[in-house]
Amino acid sequence: MFKLFKKKQVATADSAKVPQHVAFICDGNRRWAEMRGLPPLMGHQAGISNFENLVDWFMKRGVTTITFFVFSSENWNRSQDEVDFLMDLFYTELQKNMQHALEKNIRYRIIGSRDRLPEKLAKLCDELEETSAENTGGTVAFALNYGGQQEIVDAVNAAIANGEPVTKETFETYLDTGDLLPIDLMVRTSNECRISNFLLWKLAYAELLFLPEHWPDLVKNEKLWQGVLDAFSKRNRRFGGGKKANYTGKK
Repeated sequence: MFKLFKKKQVATADSAKVPQHVAFICDGNRRWAEMRGLPPLMGHQAGISNFENLVDWFMKRGVTTITFFVFSSENWNRSQDEVDFLMDLFYTELQKNMQHALEKNIRYRIIGSRDRLPEKLAKLCDELEETSAENTGGTVAFALNYGGQQEIVDAVNAAIANGEPVTKETFETYLDTGDLLPIDLMVRTSNECRISNFLLWKLAYAELLFLPEHWPDLVKNEKLWQGVLDAFSKRNRRFGGGKKANYTGKK
């Protein structure tokens, strides 16, 4: 596991190496609450309470797209009480995001299927996307009832129905996430080292960062945010090639 935040690390992120698209898998809400003797659902409340400040901080430093994995297509298997609580929480958060979109000129996208969402939540997702569609200050995406494999299957079927051969570039236009930038950095919290069916196409050349902190700890901590950018700035991204200075062509 990458050791991120040793005290001796004092360098700041190179402004020329800021990720354009950062994707967060927001893990550990329930564990955070249980460690504090709180009801597990209060962890979800804590985990969603500071999204706008986190977004503003990263975008001020050059990040243009931020995606949050907040509810997977497999999360319906959780208890009905937890699912209901989360759906209400998302509805409340998206209402706040509507104001945030207007104030900060941010475009919002909600990726994933609407088919199992409560009707009022699905409508609000549509409204938020439509209202913010022309905003140019950056893009925030919530992956809600999202599964990466299903997204690709749906895109394949759409391409087949269109009856034309596809290239990598044209196939991407069939994806729900086709308008989003490729992911430069994926961050997952709570010591979980998996990608869990998240944005499989967009993760093709992403840097991966797994942190021990639970999501409610990360979402409110600017030192950790800076650590994320610092870690990315130290990565050597070769995209299948080698270092130009010393690459010999040998494995």
